[in-house]
Amino acid sequence: MSSVYSLVPSPQHVYPDHPENPARLSQLAPVLQAFPLEKIEAVPAKPEEVSRVHTPELILGLEDACRQGPGIIDYAPTYVTQNSFEDALLAAGGTLACTRAVLRGEADSAFAIVRPPGHHAEPTRPMGFCLFNNVAIAAQEALALGVERVAVIDFDVHHGNGTQAAFLDDPRAAYLSTHQEGIYPGTGRLADADEEGKRGRIVNLPLPARTGDTGFAQIAEQVIAPFVRGFQPGLLLVSAGYDAHWRDPLASLGLSAAGYFILAQRLVELAGEVCGGKLVFVLEGGYDPHNVADGIRAALAAMLGESAPAVEEVSPYAEPDLGARLAQVRRWHGWEHGR
Repeated sequence: MSSVYSLVPSPQHVYPDHPENPARLSQLAPVLQAFPLEKIEAVPAKPEEVSRVHTPELILGLEDACRQGPGIIDYAPTYVTQNSFEDALLAAGGTLACTRAVLRGEADSAFAIVRPPGHHAEPTRPMGFCLFNNVAIAAQEALALGVERVAVIDFDVHHGNGTQAAFLDDPRAAYLSTHQEGIYPGTGRLADADEEGKRGRIVNLPLPARTGDTGFAQIAEQVIAPFVRGFQPGLLLVSAGYDAHWRDPLASLGLSAAGYFILAQRLVELAGEVCGGKLVFVLEGGYDPHNVADGIRAALAAMLGESAPAVEEVSPYAEPDLGARLAQVRRWHGWEHGR
């Protein structure tokens, strides 16, 4: 197995006292040095690549807002600086570089370690700390390069409303999100896909607080596996948010680094089963630098076929029982009888 990565730390995309800041990646260097990885250089995404997802009005408006920065542009709060437009283009470009490397067979898998993140950015507006939707731009590139179907699995603690909006009416793209219920941005209901052609393709699993390693192991088998097998994508993209960790300061799910390894390992197996191993992770949230580093370490170990790294203790909180909720999701999407 071989993996590559791109790194876009965007040190000038920073705002006083904001949780989405360059320090999120401050513990990452020893992690990257510990693995046999090749770094690929990110180049800024081209306007025509970004415009496959975002409207010209958003692109021009964001460029203008950044020119006038620094400032807050939505209530999340999402911020921009005078460098943020270029940083957002470079984050999208790093994700594109990883996607192309996998599709060309230059690597089995890749990790785009980029910021600013992207999964909240909708076609018509940036939001939720996100400027351009990196994973959706990468999905559109894969489709433009001839991949027939692309799927995104999003395990960030927040629902990726922007990715869902980008894919909602495109039968070539599928989206699955696990997220904590009742928190920002307030979207991602199970019943969002209540139209012909969307059940089984747009999948939302809102989760109760403290859902952790045991719950996500069940989710991987009972929800993620039938989603991937049913859609049969030619490329699997992962919106990897490490804010579902039990120590993240902004939310209350219960994953540990050990749970992230098990989840990543299952995604590697499913990619191998369905799409020739073609797998790209893209960094989204995660606001404790140690959690981000440990989560990326777990993903890289799984991608390279290595054993689970030594990790910290698991969540000390009792997990809720997901049995009824998983059964409901499986019924909704037609997976009751297994697949």
